[in-house]
Amino acid sequence: MKTQAMENARRWLAERGVVKVNGGWVDAQEPDRQLTANEIAHSWAGEVFTDEFLDATEQVRLAFGLLDLLDDYWVTCEIRFADRGPGGPLPADALWDGYRRRLEAKQDAEAVTYSLWADWFEDHNTAATAFAEVLGNDIGRVVAEGSTSLLRRADRVLACSSPVPWPVKQGVYDTVARLPALHRPLFKGLLGGYHDVYGDLEPTAALALLARMELPADTPHLAELRSVLAAGHRNHYRSPSAWDSAV
Repeated sequence: MKTQAMENARRWLAERGVVKVNGGWVDAQEPDRQLTANEIAHSWAGEVFTDEFLDATEQVRLAFGLLDLLDDYWVTCEIRFADRGPGGPLPADALWDGYRRRLEAKQDAEAVTYSLWADWFEDHNTAATAFAEVLGNDIGRVVAEGSTSLLRRADRVLACSSPVPWPVKQGVYDTVARLPALHRPLFKGLLGGYHDVYGDLEPTAALALLARMELPADTPHLAELRSVLAAGHRNHYRSPSAWDSAV
């Protein structure tokens, strides 16, 4: 993916002596040592938010350009630190537009989805806002339009939505149950809701959702999930023997 944001990030790094040469990164101060993307992310992603020549929106866009360029999760950490830190919050439009665009893109979005799952969704202070911004506010459009990019975004968000509190995501889950194209990622969200340490689901409602979904009978772990939910279990870690019994 070659975006203007990525090119701006490449130019910004080059101004600081960090360039890509022969497929690897080097710093002008240590030209004989090749740097990893992760090293660059740790060294420079946070510096974006101290650049006084950029306003807050430009800083956010540049940070996402670094994410495109480096494809390293640590960039998303620095974005979150800046939003939640003393200089935050970041401009919400730029912040969440950056997430939505990358969730809709064809390119791999693992760093973005991991960021949502491990950081924004696991934190009850940010889960509701983050889930609404990346999916909840647009679920009507997803159903009405069903475009490839919107379905791709919904797919990715649902699959990593396990830590989102059940009352926050239940309405979206109920709506998604009407879309067979999203039943597999919805199932991943439900399965994670049961197995993840911070997963959250309501057994009766989750079981009712499963009954509405079009999933192959041999879907891995479908029978076990139905069994534990029918028995009223909310989370694997609260009843560790329940899953083994179901298996």
